[in-house]
Amino acid sequence: MTDDQLLRYSRHILLEEIGVEGQERLMAARALVIGAGGLGSPVALYLGTAGVGHITLVDHDTVDLTNLQRQIAHNMARVGEAKALSAQQAIAAINPEPKVRAVTARADAQLLHELVADADVVIDCCDNFTTRHAVNAACVKHGKPLVSGAAIRFDGQISVYDTRDEKSPCYACVFPPSQELEETRCATMGVFAPLVGIIGAMQAAEALKLLSGAGPSLAGRLQMLDGRSMAWSEVRVPRNPACPVCAERPSSRT
Repeated sequence: MTDDQLLRYSRHILLEEIGVEGQERLMAARALVIGAGGLGSPVALYLGTAGVGHITLVDHDTVDLTNLQRQIAHNMARVGEAKALSAQQAIAAINPEPKVRAVTARADAQLLHELVADADVVIDCCDNFTTRHAVNAACVKHGKPLVSGAAIRFDGQISVYDTRDEKSPCYACVFPPSQELEETRCATMGVFAPLVGIIGAMQAAEALKLLSGAGPSLAGRLQMLDGRSMAWSEVRVPRNPACPVCAERPSSRT
């Protein structure tokens, strides 16, 4: 680690739970971020500022004026530009050290198979159940921890799905693919701007903890935020032995 890096990351290095070794783990780590919008913006920026060595951003969409109310990685100058490329520039403006790959494509099963296999942690910041289930399936297949967040209106939620732990559920254990859930979008339902920042920052925190080894993750716990009253609730979520996605997947740790 260079003198400049020791200075840049000094506030992390001062933390007993991270230290030099944890920071070096972050600098060698590979993170995959699905979505560069409301949740993906703070995730991408915090991973970048923390010095995560390799960050892959996946988003097929472009920056729109309506995004700027909450998607803090983008600005007026980049309206019309691909969100993944815009977020890549935002990271570089704060910290040029991470190697950031921008993928301007939909996160389909084939692409996820390639990208998830190479990641140490996957952060799902997308806005639809189809993609979330595709991301989860790829994470289960490759044994990668998944940090999943969602936010709509004033309601947010976050959890970690890590099937390397035999007690931890996957996303499909909690939200079965066969379950009929109403698809809600910010474009029609609205979203409280700071809410995506709160949930996205927590996703970044969980990813950094997983990568650095700083403390236990949210695996097995689903946290939900009511942004109107700023009240949190938490439920324990066990692994479903009959889950169609992870039931046949053996754990790799006890």
